[in-house]
Amino acid sequence: MTTVTKPGIRGWMVVIMLCFVGVLNYLDRIMITTMRSSLTEAIPMTDAEFGLLTSVFLWVYGLLSPFAGYLADRFNRSRVIIISLFVWSVVTWLTSYATSFETLLATRALMGISEACYIPAALALIADYHSSSSRSLATGIHMAGIMVGQSLGFVGGWIAEDHTWTYAFSIFGIIGMLYAFILFFALKDPPHKKELHKVQKDRSVGFLKGIKTLFTYRSFNLMIAFWGVTSMVTWTLVGWLPTYYKEQFDLSQSIAGLYATGYLYPASIIGLLLGGFLADRYSRADNKARILVTVVGLCIAAPSVFIAASTDIIALAVVCFVLYIITKSFSDTNTMPILCLVVDPGYRATAYGILNLFGCLLGGIGLYLSGWLHDHHVHLGQIYQVGAFLLLGGAILLFMVRPRFKEV
Repeated sequence: MTTVTKPGIRGWMVVIMLCFVGVLNYLDRIMITTMRSSLTEAIPMTDAEFGLLTSVFLWVYGLLSPFAGYLADRFNRSRVIIISLFVWSVVTWLTSYATSFETLLATRALMGISEACYIPAALALIADYHSSSSRSLATGIHMAGIMVGQSLGFVGGWIAEDHTWTYAFSIFGIIGMLYAFILFFALKDPPHKKELHKVQKDRSVGFLKGIKTLFTYRSFNLMIAFWGVTSMVTWTLVGWLPTYYKEQFDLSQSIAGLYATGYLYPASIIGLLLGGFLADRYSRADNKARILVTVVGLCIAAPSVFIAASTDIIALAVVCFVLYIITKSFSDTNTMPILCLVVDPGYRATAYGILNLFGCLLGGIGLYLSGWLHDHHVHLGQIYQVGAFLLLGGAILLFMVRPRFKEV
C-alpha cells in the first residue's frame, strides 16, 4: 500500500489542465479525417493513401505506447506530458508546410510517436493525485475532455473549407505550443510521489525488465485480454455503424451518419461520468467495486448490442446503441483505477501503454476482419451479434481479476 494524499483543489486543477491537453490530443490527430476534399485537392492522393495517413499514425501510436508509458514511470510524469504536448504541437504546425504525400505521411508518423507519450502519463498522474474517493471520476472527467476533442474534429474541415487545409494545423499547432509553455510552470507531479520516483530511479528498472515483471501478474494478463477483446468490439461497432444503419434501415448516407454519430459523444460523456461516480462511491465499501461496476456495465452493454443488431425498429436500435455507449464507457473511466489495484505504482503508466498497444492492434484487426466478412456477404448485424458475446467474454475476463492492493 502506498501513501496517497487527498486531491484537494490542486488535484482537480490538474484534471482540468489535462482536460484541455486531451482536447488538443484528439483534435490534432482527428481533424485531418474531416478535410479530405481540401487536402486531396492540394496534395493528390488515392483513397488508399489517404487511409494510410490514419493507419500509420495508429500503428506507430500503438507500438510506441508501452515504451511511452515506461518513460512516464521512469521520469517525471508532468514533464513527459509537457514535452509530449510541445512536440506534437510542433509537428502539427510543421504539417501545414507539407507539400507532398511522403512529407505528410512522415508528419503523421512523428505525431504518433509524440502523442503516444501522453495518455499513459496523464492517467498515471491523475491516479497519483487522486485516491479511492475520487480516482475514477477524475479519470472520467479527463476522458470526457478527450471526447470533446473528438467531437470537435469537424472544426478542421470547416476551417479548411473557409481558408486552406494548412490553416487549421498552423492554428492548433501554435495553440498547443503556447499551452505547453503555460503548463511548464503550472503542471507538477504531486509532492508525495517524489519518493516513489526516486525509488524507481535507484532501482534502474530497465524497460524490458519492467515489461517482464508486468507479465508475471496473472490479473494484468487478464486485463490485457479484457481490453483487447472489448477494444476489438468497440472499434468494429463504431467504425461500421453508419454502414449498418444505411443497410439495415435503408437510409441515405447522410442520415445514416447522423444516426450513428449524433449521440455518440454525449452518451460517452454521460457514461464516463456516471461510471466514475458509481465506482468511487462503492469502492469505499468494496475493494473490487471498480471491477464490478465495469463488469455490470459490460453485462448491460452486451445484450443492448445484440438487440440493436437484431431489430427492424430503428428507434429501438438507437436506444440500445445509446445504452451500449453509456455502459461500455464504464470501462474507459475505470481501467487505470483498476490497474492501480493490480500493478505496482511504479509500473502504472507502462501497464496502460501495454493495454494501448493491444487495444490498437486488436481494434485494427476487428475493423479489417469485419470489412472482409462484409465483402463476403456476411451481414453487419450478424457481426455485431458476435461482438455482443465477445463483450460478455470481456466481462468474464475482468471479473476474474483479483486486486493485489487495497484501495487507499
